Formats: sequence, C-alpha cells, structure tokens
Amino acid sequence: MKRLLLATLLAACSGPTTAAPAVDVVIRGGTIYTGAEASPVTGDVEIAGDRIVYVGPSRGTAAASVVDARGMIVAPGFIDAHTHPDTYIRSADAKVRLNLPWLAQGVSTIVTGVDGGGTPDVAADARKLEASGIGTNIAPFVGFGAIRARVMGQDDRVPNAAELAQEKALAAGAMCQGALGLSTGLFYAPQSFATTDEVAAVAAEAGKRGGMYDTHQRDESSYSIGLIASTKEAIEIGRRAGTPVHFAHLKALGVDLQGQAPALIATIEAARARGQDVTADQYPWLASGSAVAAALVPKWALDGGDARMAARFDDPATAAKVRAEMRENLRRRGGKEAILLTGEDQPWTGRTLGQMAAQWRLDPVEAAIRILKTPGAKTGIASFNMADRDVDLIMKQPWVVTSSDGSDGHPRQYATFPKLYDTYVKQRRVVTLAHFIRRSTGATADLYRLKDRGYLRAGAFADVVVLDPARYAPRADYVHPKKPTVGVRALFVNGRPALKDGAATGVAAGRALLRAKPAGC
Repeated sequence: MKRLLLATLLAACSGPTTAAPAVDVVIRGGTIYTGAEASPVTGDVEIAGDRIVYVGPSRGTAAASVVDARGMIVAPGFIDAHTHPDTYIRSADAKVRLNLPWLAQGVSTIVTGVDGGGTPDVAADARKLEASGIGTNIAPFVGFGAIRARVMGQDDRVPNAAELAQEKALAAGAMCQGALGLSTGLFYAPQSFATTDEVAAVAAEAGKRGGMYDTHQRDESSYSIGLIASTKEAIEIGRRAGTPVHFAHLKALGVDLQGQAPALIATIEAARARGQDVTADQYPWLASGSAVAAALVPKWALDGGDARMAARFDDPATAAKVRAEMRENLRRRGGKEAILLTGEDQPWTGRTLGQMAAQWRLDPVEAAIRILKTPGAKTGIASFNMADRDVDLIMKQPWVVTSSDGSDGHPRQYATFPKLYDTYVKQRRVVTLAHFIRRSTGATADLYRLKDRGYLRAGAFADVVVLDPARYAPRADYVHPKKPTVGVRALFVNGRPALKDGAATGVAAGRALLRAKPAGC
C-alpha cells in the first residue's frame, strides 16, 4: 500500500514534460514605454487573446509565441490623429485593405472622417469596413461637409430653418451611432460657405452628446479672415457648442504667416487658461498637402462645384478676377516652384508647377487652369510653405499630438511617425523620445476617449509595437512618396500579429472603435 501511494505521488509530481502556455504572446526583454508620463522600464509584455495581461519585469511566463525584444523599444501601437486612408481601407483588394502604409510605421489605430468628410451613416459604414477586413483600427468622426452637401449640395448660401434642422438631425444621428464628434474643413468649399452660426448650431449636437469639435480651420494662412481670427472663430464655435475644440494639423501656412506660431499658440493658451478644452495635432513636414483648386482658386469661384468653376475660367465677366486672385494665392504659397504636383500617374507627377508651366510655355496660373480642366485629372499637391521655427515650437506644446494627415501622393502617408522620430528626436532633438511616444499613444487615446487604447497595462487592448531604435526611419520622400517605413520589428493589433520580423502577416485585425451610445440618444 505504501509503495502504491508513493508511485501515485511521484506520477503526480512529474506531470507532463512541458507546461501548457500560460499566455499567447510574450514580448520579452524590451525597453517598455507604457504611453503614460513615466520613465521606461525593461521587461515583458504578456498578451492573452486581444488583451494585455501583464507588463513588468520578466517573470518567465510560458507562451505560445515569444518575441525577443532585447535592445528594442516596446510601446503602444501608434495612434494617428488625422488620416485620409480611403484608397486603402475601401479597396476591393484584401491586401490593400491591410493599410500597410500605416502598419509599417507602427500605427495600429487611425482617426477618420476628418476635414468634414465623414459620412453621417457612421454605424453602417463602420460595420462594412470592419466586416471587409482592415489592418488598422478606425475611429470615425461625422463630417460637416458630408452633412451640408447632403442637405444643400455645393451651393454658397445660408440654410433655411428646415435645412438647418436637417443638418442638426444628421449630426445628432451620427453621434448616436458612435461618432467621436463633428469634424469640419471650413477652408474647403462648400463648407467654406457656412457661417459661424451655422457651424456652431450643428456642432452643438455633438456637444450635447459628449462629442468634440475637430476642425481644419477656415484659414491657416491669409486667404480670408487670417490665421488668428480663424483660430478665435474655432474656439468660439466650441464655446457655443459646448464641445472640446481640436485643431487639425496646426500650422502657420504661407510666406505671410511664417514666424506667427508664437501668436497662434498664445491664442490657444488664452482659451485654455479660461478653462476651455483646446488641443491640436501636427505633422512633422514643412510641406502641406492639398489640391490645385483648394490651394489656388478663390472660394467664391468654387460655388456650385467643378463644372461651374471651369466655366468661370472662360467667362468674360469672371475670368480676369479669378486669375488675379489665383496669382495672389500662388504668391501666398511661395510661388510656382513651391508647388509640387503629386497626383499619381499624371503627366505632371513629381514636377513643380513652374516646371510644367515652362514645358507648356504657359504662365503658371494658366498651367494650373490647364490641369484643372483636364478630365479626370488627379490634382494633388505638396505645398512648401512652412518654417522650421514654427513647426518646432508647435511640436513642443504639451497639448499637441501626432498626426499624418496622410493622403495619396504625399510622403506623410507612409513616413510621418518615423520622420518625427528620426528628424526631430534623433537628429535635431526638438523633442525627447518619451515625448514622441506619449504624444503618439496615450495622449492621443485620452484626447479622443479611446477606451483601453494607447497604453501598455493589464486589461488594455493589445495594440503593441516593437521597433528597432537604430533602424526605425522613413524611406518615403516627396519624389518617392510610397516607400514603406523600415525598422518596425513587430506590431500587434488587438492581440494579433500584423507585422512579424518587419513583414506583413496578412492578418486583418482592425476594428471600428465606435463610442458607446451617449446620453441624449
């Protein structure tokens, strides 16, 4: 009997030869930046399912998969605060929908529907995108431009009472479907035709439901009311609407505004000192991205859409006035050589407006009109119009987070986060590594109230990037805007590997991050 009991005990103690994995993934031995305002630590991040279960000193946990992160930076997946990804996430090609321009940078979540472009049908659109299989998480705004166009088309006029009520109802409905808030692009027609009163009335529907007001403000330069007056208008809209105000891609744009960042910052700081919630995002590039019409054609000439714009170029009553104002706008932008034409697969792709004007033997404004009259033309531009001193000062503000404003033809779509790291952290030391990670992760998640995102901590969703600090760098530039970033060792989105050993896995783990239904719905 004693011998039988001893044999039983020995068998129980020996157990199986290998223990079952306790977690799915251990990212082992990296320098961990949690996304909070805290010093980094060396240790492990453990993942089970779609959540982080442990962050801290290595405890030797068994895992189905181990990522050797010794010498690497481990951080929350980056959150891009302002993007234009439709070419990718709405593609018919499943591989394109992986959204590799962003994944390769270490981005796990993108904010969409910006500049007033987000559909009022937020929930249906989000469900469709998620079901199709996307590589990154998306967090959508509803767009004032989409709302106004649905109600009023492209017209330059004030809405009547019924139309304004319809605009407000569309905004309220989108908020109840999970939008982050209302976005505007008041620089762009037909949104530019809206008064402050109209915008504030529609934005108030977001404010009533806990949303925010995100704006490509009316004037980042000296096109209409000027940068400072435009900034004050956005702050006033937020005050009236009862919403936080967030400035998209904050900048001082054009030769007339270079050096004005101190006044811009002081205007925002004054509002914050009064207790208003005001923030901004920024991309680390000296060239903005736009289109020929938006940059050069006066807003009144865009009334009614492209067809009516084109007719005005040849109308004796308007042709001279249009051209005169286009010449002034070209001056604001820094001249013909400061406009790089980026529309893909066009005769002018990768050339300046000045070069095309010389080739065609035309005045630069006439060359721009020729482009605009070309049927089906892609008219994107990179406009070199900002000064280092302004970009640097804005970058240092604690209420500024990282965005790419990533759009087709501009290298920021493929290389914003490594550009910020390589140029402004490593080379020029404008900001620290800790500041770069904080403003690209936890601070952004807090701003948009993305629950359990942006941090490495137990219980958070497992969006985690592992990058090589010696190799993480941009390869895209203005001439070659589609070269993918290098240096990301691994990226997990909702606990699943999107990148492994620097290569895409083909896993589409992105989700739509809709807000819970707010009060007032």
